[in-house]
Amino acid sequence: MTQTTRVLIIEDHKDIAEMLYDYFERRDYEMDYASDGRMGFNLASQNDYDIILLDLMLPEMDGLDVCRKLREESKVYTPILMLTARDTLEDKVIGLETGADDYLVKPFEILELEARIKALMRRKGQIAQQEVLTVADLELDTGTLEVRRSNKSIYLSPIGLKILTILMKESPKVVSRNQLEHEIWGDILPDSDTLRSHMYNLRKQIDKPFAQPLLQTIQSRGYRIGDAP
Repeated sequence: MTQTTRVLIIEDHKDIAEMLYDYFERRDYEMDYASDGRMGFNLASQNDYDIILLDLMLPEMDGLDVCRKLREESKVYTPILMLTARDTLEDKVIGLETGADDYLVKPFEILELEARIKALMRRKGQIAQQEVLTVADLELDTGTLEVRRSNKSIYLSPIGLKILTILMKESPKVVSRNQLEHEIWGDILPDSDTLRSHMYNLRKQIDKPFAQPLLQTIQSRGYRIGDAP
């Protein structure tokens, strides 16, 4: 029996919320809805969803705060797809930095949204085999999803964890941008800024507080994790 996909929509625009609710409910998704950030945060914290569609501009608590609190305080790792009218690189970096997995700019095509949801669902749980990956003083436990460097715990978003897992498994080899994008997003690739934004955030989280950088950008080739060559 195919398991029903549970979706939480956190969106204050009634027309958009109704359109999403009706479209996905007709396709046998199990839907839940919140019209403000505080209600959405409470639902997401207290229930088990497969995907969260999160608007940024919300009453009571904005989408960035909802995302940040879910990740850092409630330890909710459900994939989050942000829906917003903000389309600058800075906005995308901030959204992904708070823990979002993907970012779709309004107005959007409902078929693209559905494709992105399916891509996120395929990635959910990909980090399944338990092992501890180690590069220098950086450790990633793929079973518990804990990341530590110099015995300091580091929080990463689900996409950040996937990127780090790929790079650490391949270390010290260089992983191309195309390989990373296809392993993470499959055939439904995001816009050109998304991987760059995730890499920016990953570098800030695993390298910035420490003296020795490990995440390297290799010009025209890709990225690698390891001591400087």
